[in-house]
Amino acid sequence: MLSGPRTAIHRQVEALRAGLEPRLIARLPSGWALLAERQFLRGYALLLPDPVVPTINALGASDRTRFLLDMARLGDALLAVTGALRVNYAMLGNLEPALHAHVFPRYAEESESLRTAHPWAYDWQAGEPFDPAAHGELLRQLRGALERL
Repeated sequence: MLSGPRTAIHRQVEALRAGLEPRLIARLPSGWALLAERQFLRGYALLLPDPVVPTINALGASDRTRFLLDMARLGDALLAVTGALRVNYAMLGNLEPALHAHVFPRYAEESESLRTAHPWAYDWQAGEPFDPAAHGELLRQLRGALERL
């Protein structure tokens, strides 16, 4: 049973468990890595814990360490596959009060006005919607990179 109020994070974890989420990158020790619904930055991904908890502070020390390590491994995979310059990480939980990490690859070719801005400066709705045909190769490459890490 998932803990806390029902959020989009809870629904996504249920879909991942049921094998119904095409954006799945990989099942990791702490949860699920998946591409975001909008790819305004190529490779923008999420890490969702399983089981779902309200915040990182709700995890014990070993589970907290596992989640943060998985988040960094996902960033390592994105760096290896996308050629990004760096990765930005964010855990907010303000709109969806359940632990989840945003993992944003950042690129040299981003416009000058956005290159050093936080990812929320982008128009997320203008981002390319996830498409299994268009993003399938990226998913495959990220899975392979995570297996090697």
